[in-house]
Amino acid sequence: MEFRTLRVFVEVVRQGGFSQAARTVFATQSTVSKAVKQLEEEVGLPLLDRIGHRSVMTAAGEIVYRRGLKLLADRDDLSAELDELRGLKRGVLRLGLPPVGSSALFAPVFARYRQRYPGIEIRLMEHGSTKLEDILRAGEIDFAGLLAPMSADFDWQGVRSEPLVALLPQDHPMAARPALRLTDLSEMPFIIFDEGFTLHRLVLERSREAGFEPTVAAESSQIDFMIELVAAGIGVTFLPRMIATQRQHGQVRQVTLKDVGMVWNMTMAWRRGAYLSGAARAWLAMVGEVHGRPDAPPPAGG
Repeated sequence: MEFRTLRVFVEVVRQGGFSQAARTVFATQSTVSKAVKQLEEEVGLPLLDRIGHRSVMTAAGEIVYRRGLKLLADRDDLSAELDELRGLKRGVLRLGLPPVGSSALFAPVFARYRQRYPGIEIRLMEHGSTKLEDILRAGEIDFAGLLAPMSADFDWQGVRSEPLVALLPQDHPMAARPALRLTDLSEMPFIIFDEGFTLHRLVLERSREAGFEPTVAAESSQIDFMIELVAAGIGVTFLPRMIATQRQHGQVRQVTLKDVGMVWNMTMAWRRGAYLSGAARAWLAMVGEVHGRPDAPPPAGG
């Protein structure tokens, strides 16, 4: 079984189709189809059930996909270890950062890292936490900025903990209160992050724990847009206090939430047991240096 065909199959599943996978692996759709067919012939079982324009994994496909992710990640770890053993002077750091909070938390780390280690190439991608988890689990990045708690598949180092605050229209009766509970807001429409963000799940789970199912007026990935909707009187939204303070709006008021668990815990996460290159360990130490955590790098290998 070749890593090339395995990578193509994994991308077909992850991207949701042959044409999307072809763009990701920089190949033609015909090449991608042939690679998947070759893999099916090697396995001796169909891996995908093609239904119209959609492809659904068979039972065999699910096994190959699950095992394939680990094989590909282990291959990357092997290359990283051997490169370091050869005394590679120039390294690569692969980062996945979320749109929420990265400018305040990680831009200073990024700048200091580049200044100290100019020979390290930094490859950066930005997604919501849900997609970042998938990409990190697949071994395609070294670190991801994720919110705790998270999957046991990952180890992590804390970066910042901030309470969530409610943002209400300034003329709303509850906007003048010093603090609120979620139940006080149960009759208001909620403006929340979309499903790709951990904050989406957190707000809905805490609301249900409080005994109500919120009415969702809008979902978005754009903080400024969400704040403008609040200013227009559409509903209430929730942001980490640090970010809400940075995005002051004349028509919006920030109110503290008293509910337990309405906390934004940002971490720097990596695959449990993964080999961490010198460039990766230097980044983790830099995060600790900038944010006041112990700056000793973890031992190689995790």
